[in-house]
Amino acid sequence: MGIGESGVRQIAGASGAGEHDKIARTFTVIRSLALLSGVLGCSILFFLRNDISLLTFGNQTHAFDIAVLSLSVFSTAVYFGQLSLIQGLRIIGDLAKVNILSALFGTILCIPIIHFFGESGVAYYFLIVSATGVLTSWWYSRKIKVPVVALCWKDSMSAAKPLLILGLALMLGTLLSLFTQYWLRVFIIRYNDIDAAGVYHAATTLSTVYVGIILRAMMTDFYPRLSATSHDHDQCRYLINKQIEVGLLLAFPGILAIMTFAPFVITLFYSPKFMQSVDILRWQILGVLLQVVNWPMGVMLRAKGNGKLFLWTELFANGVLVGLSYLGFIFFGLPGIGMAFFGMNILYGILIFSIVARNYSFSFSLQNMQILTIFVLATGVIFLTPYFLHEKVCMVINTIITFGIGMCSLVIICKKTDTDMVPAFILRFMARLGLDVK
Repeated sequence: MGIGESGVRQIAGASGAGEHDKIARTFTVIRSLALLSGVLGCSILFFLRNDISLLTFGNQTHAFDIAVLSLSVFSTAVYFGQLSLIQGLRIIGDLAKVNILSALFGTILCIPIIHFFGESGVAYYFLIVSATGVLTSWWYSRKIKVPVVALCWKDSMSAAKPLLILGLALMLGTLLSLFTQYWLRVFIIRYNDIDAAGVYHAATTLSTVYVGIILRAMMTDFYPRLSATSHDHDQCRYLINKQIEVGLLLAFPGILAIMTFAPFVITLFYSPKFMQSVDILRWQILGVLLQVVNWPMGVMLRAKGNGKLFLWTELFANGVLVGLSYLGFIFFGLPGIGMAFFGMNILYGILIFSIVARNYSFSFSLQNMQILTIFVLATGVIFLTPYFLHEKVCMVINTIITFGIGMCSLVIICKKTDTDMVPAFILRFMARLGLDVK
C-alpha cells in the first residue's frame, strides 16, 4: 500500500517540525497498517497462485513457488514499515547497516540453496532475503526510543488516512512500473522466445544496477530532507539541483564506462551468448542518463504529497513505454525496446519538468546546465563512434573520453568536499596530471 514511503514523508515532516508525539502516533499506525497490508498481499498472491502461474508460464507448474513468494510479500511489507522510522528520522548509519547486513546474511544463506536446489530454490531465495530484511530492520528500529501510544479507533483512522491516500498513489505507481516490466518480458517470450527475454533482462540489469545503487543511496537521505522542507519552494529547488549535480557527477563516469566497454561487460557478467544485448544496453544507457536528471524532479511530487499528480505521471511514463516498446519491437526487434526506454525518458523528462516548473517554481541551476551539456556531448560521441569508426580506433577514443570525464567529475567532487576524504594516492596521481584540487 505504499505505507513505508508515505510513512517516511510523515515522520520526516514531524521530525523537522519537532513534533515527537506525531512521530509516535504515525509509527504506531504504520506498524499496524504494514502488518495488515502484508497479510492482505500475502493472501491475494497465495489464493491466485494457480492463475498467476497459468498467466505467466502457460501452465500451473510454478504455483507452489508463487505460494512461497506470497510469504515474502508479507515479510517485505513489515520490513518497509520498520524501515520508515529509521529513514524518516534520517539515522543514515543504522539504515546503511540494515541494508548491508540484510544483503550479507541473505547472500550467505541463499548461495547454498541455489547451489543445491538450482531453479527450484529461487522462490526460497526471495523468502530468505525478505526475512533477513525483517530481522535486521527490527533490530535497529527497536533501538529508537519512540513513546508507546494507545490510539482509539477514531484517532487511528485519522492518522492512517493521509498515509493511505498518498500510499495508495505510490503503490499504484509502483505496480504500474512492475506490471510494465512484467508485460515486456511476457511480450518478448510470446513473440520471440525465453532466450530473447533473458537477453533483454541482461541488458536491463546492467544498464540500471549501477545508477540504481546511486539513486537508492541518494533517496535514503534526499527524500526525507525534501519532505521536511516541502513547504519552501526555494529550498526545494536548491536541494533538487544539488541532487541532480551529485547524481551526474557520481553516475556519469560509470554510465560512459558501461557504454564504452559494453561487449566486455556483457561477457564478464554473463557470457558471449548474451552479446545480442549490447545494442539494447547502449540505447538503455541513454535513457538511464536522463533518469539521473528526471528522478530528483519526480521525487518532488512525493515530497509534496501530491499523490494524484504523481500517479498521472507514472501512468503517462509506463503507457508511453509500452506503446513505444511495441512499435520498437515490430520495426527494430529487441534493440527497439531499448530505443523505447530512451524515448520514454525524453518525454517523461519534458512532462515532469513542466509540472515542477509551473507548480513549484523549479528551474535548473546554471552549473547543472553546463555539466549536463558537457556530459550529453560526451555521451553522443561515445554512442555514435561505433557506427562510423573501426572498433580499435573507437575503443581508444571512447576510453580517453570516459577517463577524462571521470577525472573531471572527481575534481569537481573534490573541490566541493573536504579533499581529506579522498585517498592520498588519488590526490598524488591527480597532482602529477596537473589537476589542482585544493
